[in-house]
Amino acid sequence: MFKGISKRWMLNTLSVTLTIIILIVVSLIFVVTYLFQSSVEQSLNTTSSELSLVFSGYRSDTSSAFNSSARDYVENFEDKEKMEVMVINSSGRIIMTTTGFVPSEKTEIPDFEEAKTNDEGVAFWNGKLDSGENAMSQTRIIKNADDTVVGAIRYMVSMDPVNSRIMIISAIIIIIGIVIMALVIISGVMFLSSIIKPIRNLSVIADRIAHGDFSASSKIDHKYDDEIGDLCDAISDMAKDLETTEQTKNDFISRVSHELRTPLTAIKGWAETMQLSDKGKLDRRTFDKGMGVIIKESSRLTSIVEELLDFSRIQSGRMILMNEKLDILAEFDETVYMLKERAVKEGKHLLYDEPETVFPVVYGDRNRLKQVFINILDNALKYTPKNGVVAAQVIYSKDEPDIIKIVVTDTGCGISAEDLPKVKERFYKANQSVGGSGIGLAVADEIMNLHNGSLDIESGVDVGTTVTLTFPIYKEGEENTMPESIKL
Repeated sequence: MFKGISKRWMLNTLSVTLTIIILIVVSLIFVVTYLFQSSVEQSLNTTSSELSLVFSGYRSDTSSAFNSSARDYVENFEDKEKMEVMVINSSGRIIMTTTGFVPSEKTEIPDFEEAKTNDEGVAFWNGKLDSGENAMSQTRIIKNADDTVVGAIRYMVSMDPVNSRIMIISAIIIIIGIVIMALVIISGVMFLSSIIKPIRNLSVIADRIAHGDFSASSKIDHKYDDEIGDLCDAISDMAKDLETTEQTKNDFISRVSHELRTPLTAIKGWAETMQLSDKGKLDRRTFDKGMGVIIKESSRLTSIVEELLDFSRIQSGRMILMNEKLDILAEFDETVYMLKERAVKEGKHLLYDEPETVFPVVYGDRNRLKQVFINILDNALKYTPKNGVVAAQVIYSKDEPDIIKIVVTDTGCGISAEDLPKVKERFYKANQSVGGSGIGLAVADEIMNLHNGSLDIESGVDVGTTVTLTFPIYKEGEENTMPESIKL
């Protein structure tokens, strides 16, 4: 049963094509009929035109004289086999014919009556005789010197042979039309088959992919490098991307679950210890240590949850910035100061010299930008080994007066060339040995985009990583150009 594309093709393309073919066939039959009939009319007209010569000197007004001249013409007529010649008197009665057979007086001669009223004295007739034979005739009026009708000559041709030829040619035209229709239908069905079969196969495979069977993409095959082939390649690539995304998502869920489980385990363990222990025997040092662990791990949990919430807000386009004019140097200096103690505890060197010059203001969200700074410095410290160096600097140059750059460089393990283009993607995590959810950098990158800035990363394995944050300086009216939210 035809449906979908086949149905539309039947209703649109095929119906229009068949209609055009039918119109062409009908038009050709009409043209053939017209040409044959015109040919007969032309033959009759050419033959009857010689009467102007035969009766050019005719002056008598007696019927006997007309009959005598007409008899001579009929008897000497050369094309008796092709057409019949009839002599009609002034009363409209046929008095002689080339066949020798004179029709009855009741025989109607409509072309004679028409010719008498015609200025040219000529009239055609096409129809059926009393015998049922199809015929075409032309009657030409003969007048004397006084312009009085003394009679007429009628030429008649049987149309049955002509109609037979017309029928034969029309049948050939109809057969050709039917053949063309059949070819159109066959070629259309073959063409539709070449489209519908791959599409149906793709539909089945896409359904399997939608239900998680990404291996189904291996069964996608196409014979031609056309739009269907491009669609096959696109679905195959999509399946690979979905498989990668699904694996990345599963890894992300596993990492987040682990990140959440670790602090929760520590909190639960110390809480149970403090609850079950005899408060009187629990020394102050142990109590303070337990509370310190609980507070630290709670902060860690809060950080993870906030990161997940930020990611959700950005993904759904619900992150709203509270923009204002701010001193980017002061905000970054405060962030570095917050992480100085951590760097010392971990045995790492966090180097930063605050510039003495005054920098132009930046228009942005104070808390979100500080979140970016913390994320970048946290990653640098996280991936830098003990005794390693993390160097930060804020740059404002006359060569680039419209931007301020913050550059953070570390001597950590670095990022491979294969992983570098993907580190800003959501869920992606290049180094699985270090804790983290894998979405912090994606969130930081989108926050920078919200500020019309950029986050660029340069890195090499065992060389270290350099992160450059670029901020446009504030210009009057910039409030109207800043995006309010963005989707991942």
